[in-house]
Amino acid sequence: MIDKIGELEIRITGAVGNIKLSPESYDIKDIQNIIEKIEDFLYPLNKKDRPMITYDIRDGSVKHIFKIGIQAIIAFTALLGQIKAENSIDFLELKTALAIESLQNLSYEKNYNIDLLTSLSKSEKILITPETKYIRSENLWAEAEFYFYGILTNAGGKNKANIHLDTKEFGSLTFDTPKKLLKESKKNVLYKNYGVRASGKQNIETGEIDRQSMRLLELIDYSAIYDDNYLKSLIKKAKNKWKGIDADNWINDLRGGYVV
Repeated sequence: MIDKIGELEIRITGAVGNIKLSPESYDIKDIQNIIEKIEDFLYPLNKKDRPMITYDIRDGSVKHIFKIGIQAIIAFTALLGQIKAENSIDFLELKTALAIESLQNLSYEKNYNIDLLTSLSKSEKILITPETKYIRSENLWAEAEFYFYGILTNAGGKNKANIHLDTKEFGSLTFDTPKKLLKESKKNVLYKNYGVRASGKQNIETGEIDRQSMRLLELIDYSAIYDDNYLKSLIKKAKNKWKGIDADNWINDLRGGYVV
């Protein structure tokens, strides 16, 4: 049985100079920018397994229509209601918040009014105008330092250098990188295991990281190579520190008398 289909509408009202906004006066790049945000609206955490989303553009001034299964529409309608009730986007998943924030910035820049609504009969909707403030609260995001580990899959860039690290925990992450670091590297860094020390923004309430703010501080080569001599030297150094210590008593003290 095929799920019923619903519609998500992004309606943009305004003008380009003296010309009223319509599909005929709307640049293809502006259409692309809207389309790119839909996955972040509906599936900020899992894009791989999402159902099909189809698109249409209509008059009035410009209506972006996205058709998708009704369950996603019901969930997004509830989300719109919560945004309207709280008059805030701070509680949203980061990618969803950034998508709405980008619409708010579009409204500021081009003096557009932007409606977000769905095809449900009692649908909540939000109106974004140059007077609204659907912007994340800066005090929720603080600079932090992170360590990530994975395989370095890409490095470089013509104007703005970056590296891509494929991690088990966070998937693929991109880090702004000083060109000097890549230029001075004496070996091929691609497809090898690395640790990355990075700075970026983190939500102080949820712990969520802002992936778009990541900056590389240090690249750490942690390829696992067994070195017998190095291991023996560490054991030799540790022997003097452990002289006169009964290992069993030390472990019992560490456990606090707890018996396994």
